Amino acid sequence: MARRLIPSLNRVLVEKIVPSSKTSSGILLPEKTTKLNSGKVVAAGPGVRDHDGKLIPVNFKEGDEVLLPDYGGTQVKLGEKEFFLFRDEDILGTLHD
Repeated sequence: MARRLIPSLNRVLVEKIVPSSKTSSGILLPEKTTKLNSGKVVAAGPGVRDHDGKLIPVNFKEGDEVLLPDYGGTQVKLGEKEFFLFRDEDILGTLHD
C-alpha cells in the first residue's frame, strides 16, 4: 500500500527536480551549470487562518514547478522516494516556460 502525505496548514510537499548532467548529444555538463534548485509540488496544505478566522490559502498547487531556497525544508522519505516539506512563504516563486 502506497502512503500519501497531505501537508498541514501552510506547508507544501515538493519533489526536487534533478537536472540532467548530459546534453542531448552526450556532452557531460559541470555540476555548477546544472544547479537550479527547483522542484515539483506534490501536495499542498489548506493554508492558515488569520486573526479574524479567514483562511489564507497556500500560493501553490499540485503540479506547480517552483524555485526553492538553497537551504531549508524538512526531508521526508515515503517508500523509495525523497520529498521535502517547505512552508509556503519559504518557496521563492513559480517557474514558467
